[in-house]
Amino acid sequence: KLGVSIISNESVTVCTLLFPGKTKINNFEDVRCKCICPPYRNITGHIYNRNVSQKDCNCLHVVEPMPVPGHDVEAYCLLCECKYEERSSNTIKVTIIIYLSVVGALLLYMLFLLLVDPLIRKHDPYTQPLHNEEDVDGAKANTVLERVEGAQQRWKKQVQEQRKTVFDRHKMLS
Repeated sequence: KLGVSIISNESVTVCTLLFPGKTKINNFEDVRCKCICPPYRNITGHIYNRNVSQKDCNCLHVVEPMPVPGHDVEAYCLLCECKYEERSSNTIKVTIIIYLSVVGALLLYMLFLLLVDPLIRKHDPYTQPLHNEEDVDGAKANTVLERVEGAQQRWKKQVQEQRKTVFDRHKMLS
């Protein structure tokens, strides 16, 4: 339930950012008192939220309706843990806008590379191919992904050779 609540709050924030005139949310406050009450006798545990001042952040002011009869209220309230919480919704909005902007810019850059890479990599029959490690392996890298995979394979081979050298030296010194 908590994960769904967080996701729905973030969704509401994004919707409020994208469509400020179309959303009306009255319970979206920057301060609240949150009381977490564990199970008590035959009553299940519950989380209560209420917009009250910091001095009124206690079980008696937040837990409504009170799930226990009058003589058990004090015992029930002693079990509840109440915390006053403050947040800056403007900071949250700015952070989300920056995050979405960075993700959008990276997606646009990826699309740009996908469209431009084939144009840059046109095969010219009059130029001689360069002899590099990729040609020695027999696979010519045409895309960015293939070049990265080739570099990763070369790196793995180097690491294996280094490990072998280190272990051989260790055996000789022992």
